[in-house]
Amino acid sequence: MSGRLTSIQAGASTDSNIDSSLESGMESSMDSSMASGRAAGTAAAPRGMAPSLAARYPRGLDPAWLRARRLERGWQCELTARQQRAKRILDLTLCVLLSPLAALLVGVAALAVRWESPGPVFFTQERVGAHGRRFRMWKLRTMVVNAAALERQLQHLNELPWPDFKISRDPRVTRVGRLLRRTSLDELPQLWNVIRGEMSLVGPRPTNFGVADYQLWHTERLTTPPGITGLWQVLERAQCDFDQRLRLDLAYVRAWRLGLDVRLLLATIKAVVGGRGAV
Repeated sequence: MSGRLTSIQAGASTDSNIDSSLESGMESSMDSSMASGRAAGTAAAPRGMAPSLAARYPRGLDPAWLRARRLERGWQCELTARQQRAKRILDLTLCVLLSPLAALLVGVAALAVRWESPGPVFFTQERVGAHGRRFRMWKLRTMVVNAAALERQLQHLNELPWPDFKISRDPRVTRVGRLLRRTSLDELPQLWNVIRGEMSLVGPRPTNFGVADYQLWHTERLTTPPGITGLWQVLERAQCDFDQRLRLDLAYVRAWRLGLDVRLLLATIKAVVGGRGAV
């Protein structure tokens, strides 16, 4: 699998037609996102860009600014060894600091999940990680036990194109589960995935469908570990489709720096406190 993925990524980075199409699509997506201005705050226009195109995004997280920075710095589709070490040190340091509080919150939430509905407290699912490796991701259960079986009956309510499946007021979500999603507490068990090195605190969100369902240009997102939060979670939350999320994922990978992870973590906290969690 890793050999196949490497060859796919090599083809993606050398095919100018694909890259040209991606850049065009990214610009269109960013212009559309900037017009919506969902996030609070105003970011200054990047050098050489008209002020009218500056997004109303938190400073330093504007996708157009990230793209301009990437063009200034040069092409980067994978973190260097030094960048990977810095990212890993940040992950482990924050996990150690957050573990006592996270354990307490997970314990309380687990009792609430068990009190409301029968079944396991935790939900695990195979996801695609860095370089196409599959791993088991942990979450607090937010749906009824037979949620997977009910999905077939609810396909007509799906609001996003395949391969995504999303219903705004999903009837499978429990009352406790809705609260956990709104506060993002259901994601806390993924700190265990971060400690194990399967995930990072910040990065592209791992998908539950395999590499076989990826288009060629999608595979670049697999060059970095998947994250608990990321650029599209902060800017768009659950309001964009897979292709839009991919463009924001690539903007993150190509413009990565340690400060960007810190900014995204702070912006995630602000989004959660502001009640913009997933529902």
